[in-house]
Amino acid sequence: MDAQLKRGLIEVCILSLLVRGDSYGYQLIKDMGPILSVSESTLYPVLRRLEAAECLTVYSREHNSRLRKYYAITEAGRRRILDFQQEWAEMNKVYRFIMGDEA
Repeated sequence: MDAQLKRGLIEVCILSLLVRGDSYGYQLIKDMGPILSVSESTLYPVLRRLEAAECLTVYSREHNSRLRKYYAITEAGRRRILDFQQEWAEMNKVYRFIMGDEA
């Protein structure tokens, strides 16, 4: 899969997981496992980009006497998912055209 495409898909997958509830890095990797294989070295830069884009916020919570970073989706993150859904609908039209399934 193209690296740029995969990066965009990872971003939207992360945001979609966060719609279901706040989470932390390792759990996000596990939850994405059945869909996309993602390593820590891939996940954390994406999380930082999403935070910089104000698509998510970060807070710390103690777990087993250690601080764990949790991620929560913002309204900008929810809008990013909606934008992706619209873009995907357009891509689907192109895909159907390429496949000879013009509609």
